[in-house]
Amino acid sequence: QVLLVESGGGSVQAGGSLRLSCAASGFTFSTYSMAWFRQGLKKEREGVASIDSNDRTTYAASVKGRFTISRDNAREILFLQMNSLSPEDTAMYYCAAYPSPWVATPLAAWEYNYWGQGTQVTVSS
Repeated sequence: QVLLVESGGGSVQAGGSLRLSCAASGFTFSTYSMAWFRQGLKKEREGVASIDSNDRTTYAASVKGRFTISRDNAREILFLQMNSLSPEDTAMYYCAAYPSPWVATPLAAWEYNYWGQGTQVTVSS
C-alpha cells in the first residue's frame, strides 16, 4: 500500500524559510517520479516542483530560484526547501507520486496516481 506522509509545514513570516518532507512507503521510491503541489484557499491545485528518478527537476515559474526539490532514495523521503516565502505561498502542500522513472507533464496533477494528506504552510506579511 502506497503511503505518503507530509510534514514540516507551519506558520512563518514573509522572507522566512521552511523545509517540507514527505515520507514514502509501500513502493520502490527510487523508481518513481515525485512532485509537490499546493492548493490555496479557493484556488486550483497547482504544481510546484517535480523530480524524476534521475533527479531531473522542474519548477513552476512562481517558485523558481526560491524553492528546491530533492529526494533521498536511501531514506525514501522527498524534500521541498522553501526560501524567501511570501504570503502568496500560503497553501496546503501535497506530495505526489507517479509510478514511472519519468513523467511527461511533470507539474500536471492528473499525471500522479498517489497523494499525501497535505501539510499547511501559512506565510504572514
